[in-house]
Amino acid sequence: MPAKKEILRQAQDDAFPRVVISPMVPEDYDEVRALWMTIRGFGIRALDDSREDIERFIQRNPTTSVVARVDGKIVGSILCGSDGRQGALYHVCVAREYRRRRIGTQMVGFCMHQLRYMGINKVSLIAFTRNDAGNAFWNKIGWTRKTDVNYYEFVLNDKNITQFIGEEDEDS
Repeated sequence: MPAKKEILRQAQDDAFPRVVISPMVPEDYDEVRALWMTIRGFGIRALDDSREDIERFIQRNPTTSVVARVDGKIVGSILCGSDGRQGALYHVCVAREYRRRRIGTQMVGFCMHQLRYMGINKVSLIAFTRNDAGNAFWNKIGWTRKTDVNYYEFVLNDKNITQFIGEEDEDS
């Protein structure tokens, strides 16, 4: 008869199927984009998040972006890159039904390992203030919210608008 710990471990394994974390490749785009479109409040840019731009990002950062798969299905992803000085995480997400299983933490760990290997010592990200689940996640895993900086951007192409998934138009 198996020990209690072994029975518990098997029950946990059955409850949470094996997660496979691997580098993102351009062929993952359709499935990753479909995942993004299910994440309420997720900001998708018209141009930056196109197939061509994501493929270019992955080509520039071939080992740092990541996907998480369960039974072959992509359930999480992170775009991760570096300018040679610091790393940045973009579009960090886990499908709602797979949250609270440490998948996000595992993906972040993968990215951080890759960045450290490249000699990067600092990583930043942007979390929208209204993204309560995301902000809670970053706080829980020990990231520090900066209050001493302002974030600026300058849009070079007006067609690169941001659409927030699952949020109703405020004018309706």
